[in-house]
Amino acid sequence: MENNKSSRKVILFPGTVERLFNEAKSLAELSRYHEANDLFEQALLLEEGDEVSLSVFAYSLYETKSYVRAKEICEDILAKGPNMYFEVMELYLTICMQLRQFKQVEKIIQSLLEEDIIPSDEIDKFTRLKKLNAEIAENQEAHLLQTTIDEDDDDFDVHLFLQLTVQQQLLQIHEMTDINIRPFVEELKIIIETESVHPFIQSLLLILLVEQQVNIPIALAKFNHMDTINPAQLELPTKLPQFQAVMVHITETLEQDPTMLEAVNHLVAKHAIVLYPFEWSGYNSEDVANSYVNFVKTMFGEILEAHDELDDFLQKLESMTDLQR
Repeated sequence: MENNKSSRKVILFPGTVERLFNEAKSLAELSRYHEANDLFEQALLLEEGDEVSLSVFAYSLYETKSYVRAKEICEDILAKGPNMYFEVMELYLTICMQLRQFKQVEKIIQSLLEEDIIPSDEIDKFTRLKKLNAEIAENQEAHLLQTTIDEDDDDFDVHLFLQLTVQQQLLQIHEMTDINIRPFVEELKIIIETESVHPFIQSLLLILLVEQQVNIPIALAKFNHMDTINPAQLELPTKLPQFQAVMVHITETLEQDPTMLEAVNHLVAKHAIVLYPFEWSGYNSEDVANSYVNFVKTMFGEILEAHDELDDFLQKLESMTDLQR
């Protein structure tokens, strides 16, 4: 007997596919995302979805952490046309970050900026997001500069160093990380004590002295704080009490969102260096932690109305850690 199974046709009642999409959207609105996703998949087997249905499906997939499938759906929407382009692109970038595709996010945002697609009131946010992704991608690559300073070279010109750009100073400091800096400790002390030196550079040089346990008094002034410190008696930035307290609060808050946690950790670590050794003096550790979480949430597209002095301070620190300008 001839097998006609392969020739059978599925006969759909009028409105069946539309009903499936509508039910799926209703379930998503009720936060029943797994059920919604199942219905969306059934509907898509029968017919292509419209942009609105697909966008709801993408968000629903995102909520269930089905990031690879969510990315595919976003790409389908983006290929359809410009109607929901920017809204879907924001979700797409967030999904790419969850997939740890930080370099891709950086490149996409750069293209959006060059094509003048981003609304004017969103440009600052996307510029910060691009910078954050570029930095995380760079950290992932772990590409360190090779040491080029001769360990036996004790000739260090303070005046020449002070005339360099911040970027050039940063390169010289990287070259000092694996050598004996004791022959030019006095020169480094002079630089650290010079108030016109960038706070990040002051901190990096101080960290060099701490790592080599150099016993020397240094009069340090930055961020309206002034104190005489001794590198031999200092802990490194990540070992200081407020840094550890801030990180405990952040980890407890974001333990279910490792991507957001990594982004926040990255910012806190950078800012801890530029502040070193004074930390977030004058601010409560839990408040600092919450402000960092909110700071990064705005980069991920969330709109937060609250804004205070601490938020402004974090913005200032972020601008001071941008040594590429």
